[in-house]
Amino acid sequence: MSYDVAFRHAQALDPSGCTTIAATLHVLNAAITDCRNAGKDIECDPAVILLARHFTTVCASKASEAEMRQACMTEIAAIRGSPILPVLCQRGVAHDAPAKRTFHAEGRRALLRFADALGLAPGSYSIRSNPAGPAGSGDITLHGQDLWMQLSISPFGPGHEICFRRVRGRDDHIGERNHWASVQELLSPDRLADRVCRDLKLPSRAEPRLAV
Repeated sequence: MSYDVAFRHAQALDPSGCTTIAATLHVLNAAITDCRNAGKDIECDPAVILLARHFTTVCASKASEAEMRQACMTEIAAIRGSPILPVLCQRGVAHDAPAKRTFHAEGRRALLRFADALGLAPGSYSIRSNPAGPAGSGDITLHGQDLWMQLSISPFGPGHEICFRRVRGRDDHIGERNHWASVQELLSPDRLADRVCRDLKLPSRAEPRLAV
């Protein structure tokens, strides 16, 4: 199917309605789609080029480039210094495939660090990731001889992201009653390990034996 319309050219000639970055981006994306449908090169299309240049007008009232670059560096430092798991749990990852992949990858690492803090020997436990469907967050589960623990974005709200209980072997999925912890507690694995041992009446944790 190949067709062309004049609408993008009219918008490019009078972009006065595009007063925000979001509005300009929407119009530009629509123009690019029109070009592709018509089989034209977006790199040479006059409407696409004019609309892309309109971003300069929209951003003229913003802070200077130097200030924006400094703000970006500040944001990078803040992001790298802040654990991502609590952020993902707060915002949710449903219908967001990249966020869900990050949630599961970081969740597995966090549970692996917790297993290390608890002193679990390699091979004495498993960590499974269940991504579930697009509309859910899925969960990450640690299952050992005495402990079952699961990380998920709980429908019960903040403070219930971690569910853990005592079990009798790795084939026991029911176990005893559930206990709850927040994802923030998982970020301090040594402290959470002490609490789990205390709440579930497990032997005192051993020294970590697995570097993560």
